[in-house]
Amino acid sequence: MNLLMQDGPFLVVCVGHGSIIAHLRNRDKERARLLRGQSVQQVGPQGLLYVQQRELAAASPQDGSISILGSDDATTCHIVVLRHTGNGATCLTHCDGSDTKAEVPLIMSSIKSFSDHAPCGRLEVHLVGGFSDDRQLSQKLTHQLLSEFDRQEDDIHLVTLCVTELNDREENEKHFPIIYGIAVNIKTAEIYRASFPDRGPEEELRAARALTGGPMISIYDAKTEQLRIGPYSWMPFPHVDFWLQQDDKQILENLSTSPLAEPPHFVEHIRSTLMFLKKHPSPTNALFPGNKALLYKKNEDGLWEKIPSPGS
Repeated sequence: MNLLMQDGPFLVVCVGHGSIIAHLRNRDKERARLLRGQSVQQVGPQGLLYVQQRELAAASPQDGSISILGSDDATTCHIVVLRHTGNGATCLTHCDGSDTKAEVPLIMSSIKSFSDHAPCGRLEVHLVGGFSDDRQLSQKLTHQLLSEFDRQEDDIHLVTLCVTELNDREENEKHFPIIYGIAVNIKTAEIYRASFPDRGPEEELRAARALTGGPMISIYDAKTEQLRIGPYSWMPFPHVDFWLQQDDKQILENLSTSPLAEPPHFVEHIRSTLMFLKKHPSPTNALFPGNKALLYKKNEDGLWEKIPSPGS
């Protein structure tokens, strides 16, 4: 058993057959309660690396460009933070259950890629997101993530578990997540509730890749401190004109895993992504000149600035 809590192994096998809460100790429930009770901090773009759905990013405290990793808009999705306490290397990812078995090893390797992987210290994981949704998609993803982390060769200490029923509130007999987004300060290791007005760069392009079924990818090169976007490929989105003609209710009911729990901007976000996919049915030279990645680096003000690709 390689997924550990404060006092020993976490009984992953139990999660699929009943309440997660029943298998947590009081101190673990208290950690989740404290996180839920925080006020939401609005995080500005300076020093921020925003992670979209099906993206991961890893950085260390020595990074001269990034100080905060963050993601939000998680309803049935889970946000995962894995950190090594020895060298401080930290990975944040936004998982939707599309291929958890392949994604957890990617998360692990992103931390192991730091050459100063310290012999002292330990791996700590924090899982946040989901709620008691009718389709039990959150519960399924919670179980998948716990099981896959447990299968890894390394010992991984489960420090924060604020998922599914531990992140649920009920209002008028409807269920909603309490926490939709979190940030982690890679310098101090602080994890806190957060929202992000700025989700760039290339927000629509990155969202289009996820909506068309792209797999989990790493978006940040910690060695060069550059955000790397693409080049991507996707097939034309089926019936894009039809979906653009639908009202908000139809979009919510058909293009969301949790129609009643989505944040207010969800439909607007989907519409803008669909418009982008209509304009770019498949990625072309216009999106990725020379079929090369789009590169961004933080400027002196801590904001993303586009830089030339090598050889362009």
